[in-house]
Amino acid sequence: MKKYYILFITLLSFQFSSSAQALIYRPINPSFGGDTFNYNWLLSSAQVQDKTKDPTIAKTGISKEASALEDFTTGLNRQLLSTLSRQLFSNQFGEDGIKEGTYQYGDFVVDVSPGSEGLVVKITDGKGGETAITVPYF
Repeated sequence: MKKYYILFITLLSFQFSSSAQALIYRPINPSFGGDTFNYNWLLSSAQVQDKTKDPTIAKTGISKEASALEDFTTGLNRQLLSTLSRQLFSNQFGEDGIKEGTYQYGDFVVDVSPGSEGLVVKITDGKGGETAITVPYF
């Protein structure tokens, strides 16, 4: 009886051992060598999971687009500020352009100094914000 039992288990083990297959890795993301047709699917999946959207849009599904009047007002404000900044620039610096020194416009302090790569213009507002712009030498 033991012989038949051992023979049965041996035959059974041969049958199961022949059903293995090789594992092959295929990337999905096209950035890592995957199929380029997966791009749209991956992009739509990422957009659905995006949590940084405006919460009012997520609740109502309606995005707030600027009206023609708001666009006109924004454009007019930009043109006005651009004209004012050009006038201030020409009044302050004249025809010779920017010169080294420290200038104050209301709450803004503009510090102009030479740097290794060009003229460094550092703008500081009264609230602690600071921006540096490098104008390269010609």
